[in-house]
Amino acid sequence: MTAATAWHRVLDTDGLPEGRVMTVAAGHHTVALTHFEGRLAALDNRCPHQGGPLGEGSIENGMLRCPWHGWDFHPCTGKPPGGYDDGVATFPVEVRPDGIYVGVPVEGVHQRTVSDLMVETMVAWGIRHVWGMVGHSNLGLADGMRRCAEAGTLTYYGIRHEGAASFAASAYGKLTGRPAACLSIAGPGATNLLTGLWDANVDRAPVLALTGQVNTQVLGPGAFQEIDLQAAYGKVAQWSQTVLGTSHHAELVNLACKGAILNRGVSHLIFPDEVQNMPVEDTPAGSPAGRIPAREITPPPSTVESAVEMLRTAERPVIIVGHGARFEMTTVLALAEQLGAPVLTTFKGKGLISDDHPLGCGVLGRSGTPIASWFMNESDVLLVFGASFSNHTGITPKKPTIQVDLDPMILGKFHAVDVPVWGEIGTTATILAARLADKAVAQDRTAEIAERWRIWRREKARRRRDDRGAGLNSAAIFEVMTRLVPEDAIMPVDVGNNTYSFGRYFECRRQSVLMSGYLGSIGFAFPAAMGAWAATREKDSQFAGRPVVSVSGDGGFGQYMAEFTTAVHYQMNITHVLLHNDELGKISKEQLAGSWDVWQTSLTNPNFADYAISCGGHGVRVTTLEQFERALQEALAYPGPALVEVMSDARLI
Repeated sequence: MTAATAWHRVLDTDGLPEGRVMTVAAGHHTVALTHFEGRLAALDNRCPHQGGPLGEGSIENGMLRCPWHGWDFHPCTGKPPGGYDDGVATFPVEVRPDGIYVGVPVEGVHQRTVSDLMVETMVAWGIRHVWGMVGHSNLGLADGMRRCAEAGTLTYYGIRHEGAASFAASAYGKLTGRPAACLSIAGPGATNLLTGLWDANVDRAPVLALTGQVNTQVLGPGAFQEIDLQAAYGKVAQWSQTVLGTSHHAELVNLACKGAILNRGVSHLIFPDEVQNMPVEDTPAGSPAGRIPAREITPPPSTVESAVEMLRTAERPVIIVGHGARFEMTTVLALAEQLGAPVLTTFKGKGLISDDHPLGCGVLGRSGTPIASWFMNESDVLLVFGASFSNHTGITPKKPTIQVDLDPMILGKFHAVDVPVWGEIGTTATILAARLADKAVAQDRTAEIAERWRIWRREKARRRRDDRGAGLNSAAIFEVMTRLVPEDAIMPVDVGNNTYSFGRYFECRRQSVLMSGYLGSIGFAFPAAMGAWAATREKDSQFAGRPVVSVSGDGGFGQYMAEFTTAVHYQMNITHVLLHNDELGKISKEQLAGSWDVWQTSLTNPNFADYAISCGGHGVRVTTLEQFERALQEALAYPGPALVEVMSDARLI
């Protein structure tokens, strides 16, 4: 039986001159359309030898020459000279009044593939978003994603650099506690993902990394773009596996997603090219059903008893919360209010308690306020939830300390603590509150906290008046942002002096702050804003509809500035505040502090506002506080990607 033919209009009637060849698409068929001796013909575009695109060749001496290795075919019949049998198929052509049509066999029903099965399983595990770059070694996997995207179960964002994809996925994981995915080709695409994946690894964010790979047949000798991806990913991926034709494909995704969620880190799946398109039978997709245990881990009674005894006798207890307490703050704040304990945060925990809360004392450490350090130094017991005691935070080892964390390796990581408590943070806080229900508040410290805030705000007001004539100072910039940024904004911040100043001067209400914490990677902010924006699009999410306002310096934005076009492409409603001072200011500061010459930290920059406009977004450059206030209001109201470029002083931070 002859297969049915589907006709596709491929070109205008006069679209191909005599003696030329052109590649055209007829449905999913790629065709080399030729015009030779007054006749139009359509040939299979793929050369049978190396797969060269015949439509990119040329007609020479009456023959169509393959552009890759020079083999000849007749431009109308597809047959080679010399009677060989390695010709190419031809398709019927019709010239109709409205154009040139090519007839190709009607496509059969799509046969489900390994990629379809594995993407369906990812969706079942709650993977809602993928950031990545489609390329030649992940096309089958990308097609599986396309099917889910068209079904409305998955959203895909094509980025300009794979590093932005992994940063976006990392930020999404930090914000929501749920994994997203990032996609790359083999070789350089996969290695470009590594920085953002290390960010996820060290900040304990769940991420699924999906990388293409060369055909398994040529693995080993050194094929084009072949690298040992499991070795390259090393310790960045807590779980990494290659997908083989004989694998239990849904089970691999089950293990990858389970690992990312429970281990709070990176899982990695490697997809050899030919495996992606292998057909599968009616294999059901995997799911998390029966796979994820309850995680309300109760601490051992002996450590609870030790913590209760220490807190019961404390007169000036202080609570310190880090990023690890992000999803448990309701119970932690209830305990703080019960004890009357001032609450300090690490920099990664900025915003977990409002700076307007009667017990809120701001950030502790190098990016912090003198309020937090005051109350730590005046305390008699420190109760630390979800913090790792980074030297940037500066939690003193000189105070009696109770440390609570779900990860036992974090407990006493840098120095011994008096009571290391292994348990889930919310569960532990609830148990402590119940055990201490009869404890009276030792001292009411709210008046003291309020007075310390008054002292610090007076100091900030003095600093806002500083002016060297070299741009706006940071205290003034972040005072404007404190007043104008919506209270429910999600705020990804970058690395550098801009970030230290944000930690010191910006006062949080209900904002959610994201940063590259332990890795401290410059360039994080804008890709992270793309990841956060995706969460705001989820109607069933607590982040639905919330504004996204990111902050960076010129050095950080320059790392991934091409992603502004990504934001325009998907109409992401992101407001980005860029502090422009033509310098890697933090590095200059470190050089000066170390008695080195300031060297190779100056930058040559474009007008970033003009750049934003040229990309199709909104951009404004400001040089005065009045201009900044107006520009920020306009940017926040703009329904798409907007950039406010603030000419700032590199020294007044």
